[in-house]
Amino acid sequence: MNRDDALQEIRLPEGALEPFRQTLFKHGLSLERGKTTILQINVGLLCNQTCRHCHLNAGPDRKENMDAETADAVIAYAEKGGFEVIDITGGAPELNPNIFKLIEGISPYSPKLMFRSNLTALNDGKKDHLMNLLKDERVQIVASFPSLNEAQADSQRGDGIFQKCIDALRKLNSMGYGHGKTGLELDLVCNPTGAFLPAPQEQLAKRFRDVLMTKWGIVFNNLFVFANVPLGRFHDWLEEKGNLEPYLKRLVSSFNPCATDGLMCRTQVSVSWDGYLYDCDFNLARGLHMGKRKTHVSELDGPPPSGSPIAVADHCYTCTAGAGFT
Repeated sequence: MNRDDALQEIRLPEGALEPFRQTLFKHGLSLERGKTTILQINVGLLCNQTCRHCHLNAGPDRKENMDAETADAVIAYAEKGGFEVIDITGGAPELNPNIFKLIEGISPYSPKLMFRSNLTALNDGKKDHLMNLLKDERVQIVASFPSLNEAQADSQRGDGIFQKCIDALRKLNSMGYGHGKTGLELDLVCNPTGAFLPAPQEQLAKRFRDVLMTKWGIVFNNLFVFANVPLGRFHDWLEEKGNLEPYLKRLVSSFNPCATDGLMCRTQVSVSWDGYLYDCDFNLARGLHMGKRKTHVSELDGPPPSGSPIAVADHCYTCTAGAGFT
């Protein structure tokens, strides 16, 4: 599998879907950058899981991984950028051989450092030194945890994954993560396990908090609920099941013009494993470069300027459905 596997268009019969750009125009809207305060770093597509909802087609066979030279360029950019938040993602960032170098290199340059994890790559019996580094640097951990139902979670992410995630959350709790007074933030991310939109975040957060505490004694700080983006493996699954067009129509019918104000692409720049810049990780998956040109992270002296246009395509309907994707 090569990088192009993650870069497919959403192909539907002509007229089946109003283009996202046209929908923005009808509502008198445009997408432009505000002040860029967040740097997101995608260190690669290598992952120990092949989750059905993955917009990047990440998995064990992917070769795309940030090398040491690119990591150095990203660290230099972090030093110059003055970002308020730096967000490390993948794939499974735990599997990148330069992850220690990257975390230690960027930590001095951001008040808040986030690390996205699927939990199983972090707690595989070989990553205690990485978990200790995250704790020492007081890195916020944002963990994927799609369902409280073991069968649903395993169907989305693989057999046995649910219990491994429970074990990982318990270990992080034992290290102080998720407890209010420690300052070690542990947040969960829940994506629907099928071709539907998520329930309201506040409602799910209460249920997750109650069930995780009652059944396993697990605590966490926040739950974030996001719709799945119809790209990568999720796009292919929707197409295979005949659900692509109905799912996209559901996103379109849930378009919320008010959600555009808080979109992450307005305040974020995303750098890929090979050092090129995008408005967000979904545009990275789609191959839509920031500013419609390939700009390497080494070419910029600071964040993209306010007022810069944001590249859009039909997958953007996901981020403007319902309460939005911030």
